[in-house]
Amino acid sequence: MSGKVLWSIIFGLVIINCLTIAYFVSGKTEAIPVASNEMTDETIATIGDKKITREQWMAELESRYGKDTLKELINIQVVEELAEKYDITVSDEVINRELAVYKSMYNSLDEEQFGNEENWEMQIRYSILLEELLTRDVSVAEEDIQKFYEDNKDLYNIDESYHLSHIVVKTSKEAKAIIEELEGGSSFEALALEASIDEFTANSGGNLGFVSTNDTYVPQSYLKVASQLKEGDWSEPVEVDTGYAILLLHEKMKGQTFSFDDVKDQIRRQIALEQMEGTVSVNPLWEEIGVKWFYGEQ
Repeated sequence: MSGKVLWSIIFGLVIINCLTIAYFVSGKTEAIPVASNEMTDETIATIGDKKITREQWMAELESRYGKDTLKELINIQVVEELAEKYDITVSDEVINRELAVYKSMYNSLDEEQFGNEENWEMQIRYSILLEELLTRDVSVAEEDIQKFYEDNKDLYNIDESYHLSHIVVKTSKEAKAIIEELEGGSSFEALALEASIDEFTANSGGNLGFVSTNDTYVPQSYLKVASQLKEGDWSEPVEVDTGYAILLLHEKMKGQTFSFDDVKDQIRRQIALEQMEGTVSVNPLWEEIGVKWFYGEQ
């Protein structure tokens, strides 16, 4: 399995239920209040002469999502307790490095996904702890780790990148009108949805994701303009093949090169997971720690 494919698998696991995991891992959870009879009988919606009570609503939520949500809570607690037991920690430096790699590789990540990096940092921490727990008894030769690094150096050379959105219109006049609306306080995302003729990005508020300096899928003029913008600023109209574009710079990410020592632990986990030939799952850890839950079997 190639390094890029394995990276894709691991990244796919990172984005699953990101917000749920990030919320509970944050340590900001509070005790869930027990609903009184008065609360459960509360009418939360009326349709004509029919009513929906809080009890009906909560029962439906539990029926649809209860098992998965409870499993996520258990998974998080299992990983946290076993990581403490085996003295496994993750530094901020490692989290920031992996976040940078994800951004550089997946330029389709949208604003909603990366809107709160604290959530992503917590999710990455959880994923690394899980991988370390699953692979702690797997032996990987140092020369195999070194070979993987040499064969996949491009994964660890991150070009300077820009998280951009754009609005594309047909004429210069339309572009200037868009800028006037932005200066008047209008939302860039709303204007992209309303006015952009780029059908591939309009529905996502014009989001292009992270675009690197060697990206061939966007006009080179975008990169030149982006390098001169400050984060949060939009550009003057930029002439493109289909008309004129206004760019918005969300974030600039500096180019980075990670050494073998920087990433050897991450590579070890990758190779170990590949050797295991299974999915990255918390399930094997439930038995070790002794989990019993409402739903019986996993």
